Amino acid sequence: MNSNLKDLFKGCWTVPNLLSALRIVMVPIFAVLFYHEHYAWAVFVLALSGLSDFFDGKIARRFNQVSALGKILDPVADKLTQITIAVMFYLTFRKSEDSLVKAFSWVFLIFLIKELVMVVGGGIMLAIGLRPSAAEMPGKVATFVFYVIMILIIAFGPGIGILRSFFVLPSVLMLILVCISVVLTLVAFCSYMPGVARQLREKKEKEQAETQEQS
Repeated sequence: MNSNLKDLFKGCWTVPNLLSALRIVMVPIFAVLFYHEHYAWAVFVLALSGLSDFFDGKIARRFNQVSALGKILDPVADKLTQITIAVMFYLTFRKSEDSLVKAFSWVFLIFLIKELVMVVGGGIMLAIGLRPSAAEMPGKVATFVFYVIMILIIAFGPGIGILRSFFVLPSVLMLILVCISVVLTLVAFCSYMPGVARQLREKKEKEQAETQEQS
């Protein structure tokens, strides 16, 4: 485990890792702004977070600054951001005057539970000497769609849209979009399972081989 921790922090002082850390710092700032209904500023912070997410990957690959810590910090920043967005939207939908939107608020708990399971599961994997899997294509697609839909709601959602004077997203269409994001999120979650199972199997086989060598 100590060896894994040393490998984890090897070469960790990089620009991409600092950008990922900055994204984590932006999470509570976004939450406070959104909670106090400063939606325009909340979108601004979310946009900065998205830009830093885009550039940290580009910089890491372009300047060969990919690190073990970065492979963890990046998805952790994503998950903390998504958890916060889910909580904020759950609270906002619960306060909605639209009965359909209010009744539908529970769906954001699916995002919350999924991300919490991923964070806790990743922590457990690190604790037992495994590495959380990097985001696969289903995860990247689900994350992209999640952000697009949440930004659409912040921009045009009934009651909260900062651009609703130009166009208001119909409640039914908004809920359908959220459901699409939920389905993609669950598919992405399932896509991580084979990798986790493979690592657990390899760890078990390695331990069995070491036991046989000692006996």
